[in-house]
Order: sequence, then structure tokens, then C-alpha cells
Amino acid sequence: MEDNPWFPAARYGLFIHYGLYSLLERGEWVWNREEIPSAEYTALADRFTAEHFDAGSLCDMAVRWGMRYVVLTTMHHEGFRLYDTELSDFCTTKTASKRDLVDELVAAARQRGLKVGLYHSLNNWHDKPDAVDALEDRAAYDIFIENTFARLRELLTRFQPVDMLWYDGWWPFNADGWQAERMNAMVRGIQPRIMVNGRNGLPGDFATPEGHMGAPRPWRPWEACMTLNNSWGFHAGDLAWKTPRQVVELLAGAAQGCGNLLLNVGLRANGRAPEAAVGCLDEVGNWLRRGGAEAVFGTERFSFDLEERSDQRAGNRGDFNHHGLLTTKQSNLYWLLLRWPGTAFSLGGLRCRVTRAVLLGENSREIDFQQEGSRVSLRG
Repeated sequence: MEDNPWFPAARYGLFIHYGLYSLLERGEWVWNREEIPSAEYTALADRFTAEHFDAGSLCDMAVRWGMRYVVLTTMHHEGFRLYDTELSDFCTTKTASKRDLVDELVAAARQRGLKVGLYHSLNNWHDKPDAVDALEDRAAYDIFIENTFARLRELLTRFQPVDMLWYDGWWPFNADGWQAERMNAMVRGIQPRIMVNGRNGLPGDFATPEGHMGAPRPWRPWEACMTLNNSWGFHAGDLAWKTPRQVVELLAGAAQGCGNLLLNVGLRANGRAPEAAVGCLDEVGNWLRRGGAEAVFGTERFSFDLEERSDQRAGNRGDFNHHGLLTTKQSNLYWLLLRWPGTAFSLGGLRCRVTRAVLLGENSREIDFQQEGSRVSLRG
């Protein structure tokens, strides 16, 4: 991470899923799961106008929400590119929208000081030969792999510098099948400072747990990718939106484990973010501005393993507190009270002397406390 110190400190990023699947409003795997005929699905490109896709507005929202970076799906498994390419006509610049959406997003992010990640699926259901063909025939495999390398080469030559390449769609091959060593060497030959994730079969520069929080053991830079409801691509019937408190809890978990939360919003077909997503993330952004940012950004790993406390035999777990999560920064301990315990409460297990207690917020104030051994009693 010497070349990318921004990543372990970033904490919070915006993941954007957008593609032809957005028109059908049934998630990003709709072509595959519903076995839609290829001609019927590819014809969606003639309707994909992206008339309200506004990269500047999306990046402004990311800044307002307290995010430090943005990752866009340049091409999902469907094979439709959101950028200009010489390798295919199946792209935004040669179909209805006539725009390079990736170029617009990269430029807008740079203007606002956001780091930029490019998601790109290694798998591709549109181009032939595809991965299934490659499994069955050596000649088809060679063509498929070279086509994959050509796409990555073009993408990273066209958009540089960017901060991150976010591989996905790694099946049906392992690292050997993807020729991952050669792939990463090619990527770094084009952009030496770029970060890559571990989804081409190699560990990469950072771990990407999906759908759950948790620092890898032993610790290495990590980023949990989560979606704001239960769908990555926009799904009109998925109303299971996370609450602002749930998002704060995810952020606190990332901060406690010195990792990042990459939170996904699937855009509507017209390019706008769903209203429910905007409302939720506006509230989280307000919480960060009111004082939450201090407990989330710049946090450090604890100097001891929280799950291996010397008093484990007594049933105590240092990684768990029934009121909320704990983060640290220098000599400060932050207690994110996700379940307000009332005006009088205690924290046990401290092996240090407490000198000051502060209730953070718009009107931060010191609060009374009393310490007896390892127990600190507070009055808020």
C-alpha cells in the first residue's frame, strides 16, 4: 500500500451498477436468469439513452454523503460497454445514448477529488467465443483470453491514470485459467500505481468480501462491497432498503476493522439514483458531518486481538459490545452507540486511565464519568 496510502484510509466509497439490465428493472443477472434470447436482449441497446445520467451530480452526491471514492461498472457480465471502444459496436457511443459514460464519470470524480475505480467483468455473455466455449475448446479458449486482455488493455490505456481496477466475473477459471500473473503484469505495465482486487484468482492488493463485513485474518487491506437493498442492478420490486442506522453500523464495522465500505446504488434506466437511496445516504452524510466522521475516518487497528482477551474464560469478548461498536485513533476510543443505552451507562474492560469523556455531535460537550478499575460509568 506504499503507492496507495489513500485506500486503507478511505473508509467509504460509492459503487454504481448501471447497464442494459437497468431497463428491465429486474437486477443485473436478468439476461442469464430469465434466459432471454440474445437478439432480444442486445436490442435493448437501442433504448438505452441514459438521458438523465449526470456524472457531476452523482459525484456531488458521493461527496455530500462523505464518500472518498467511486467505482463504476464499465462492463458487467452482459458485455455492454459504457465507454467508447474499437473492439465492439456493443457500447454506449455506438448505440442510443451516443455518450462515453465512463469518461464522464472519471472526469467528474477527478474534478471533485474522488478516487476512481473501474469495475470490469472478465466474463462476457455477449462476445463469442464466451467462457463456456473456452471451457470446451482450446482454440476458443485462446481467443477468449486474448479478447479479455485486449479489453483490459484498451480500457486502461483510454482512462489513465485511475486508482483501481475492480475485476469481477471470475468463473469458470482459476488464476491459471485467467493467466492472472500475466494479466496483472500487463495492467501494471500500463498503470504502475493502480490497485487490483483479488477476483482474477490471485489475492490482489486488497480483499473484497461481498455481502458481509469482516477484516481478513491475518489483516490486509480490505473493502466490503455491500448493496443498499438486496440487488446490485436496479430492481423495481426490491424495496428492502437499508436504514441510515444500518449503513452507519456497516461504516462502524469497516472503521473498527480498518477496512472500507463500498456501498452500491443501482441506477434507474434513465441514469438517476433511486429516491430511497438518496434519502438514506443523505441522512448518513448528515450524521458524518455532525460528528460521526471523527469516529470513522482515520481510525487505527487495535494493538491486540479483540477475540483473544486474557479474560475470555470469564465469557467476555472484546470485539462485542451490546450498545455499539468501538473504534480507536491515537489515544482516543470512540464508542458508536447504535442502541442508545440511556443517560447512565457503563463500559467495562478498559486497561487504561480515562482522562476525558465527550459526547460528539453538533453541540459536542463533555460528560461526567467515574472510573473504578476497568469499569467506566458515564452520564450523558
